[in-house]
Amino acid sequence: MAFTIGELGKATGTKVETIRYYERIGLLAKPERTSGNYRSYGEAELGRLSFIRRARDLGFPLDRVRALLSLSDDRTRDCAMVDALARDHLAEVERKIADLTALRSELSALLDSCEGGRVGDCRIIEALAPPATSGETL
Repeated sequence: MAFTIGELGKATGTKVETIRYYERIGLLAKPERTSGNYRSYGEAELGRLSFIRRARDLGFPLDRVRALLSLSDDRTRDCAMVDALARDHLAEVERKIADLTALRSELSALLDSCEGGRVGDCRIIEALAPPATSGETL
């Protein structure tokens, strides 16, 4: 089955410009062209783009997607490297979750300190402002 770039995009939930970008950076091979010079994609490209999309949806950066694609191209290889990439990514996700949890706590504390009133007396504005030097104000 052959797909135009628009059909491939629709089938994978990927914008046409993103598909072109993936071609430019080598994640997707340049496709065959029809006699009318339209891009023509097959099932292999559909599978590869679906793989890229899923990896991106899971938050893998493009360099790791490239590495995962390279590893997946040789089905006989040991999957230890795939496991290592996934573990590294999981560690990054856990760090981000910890950062977001701390951020939520800090924002909650700021909101709890709010007593209403005027902006000039606002504890949230005060906490966000840089330390005043020599009597400066916002």
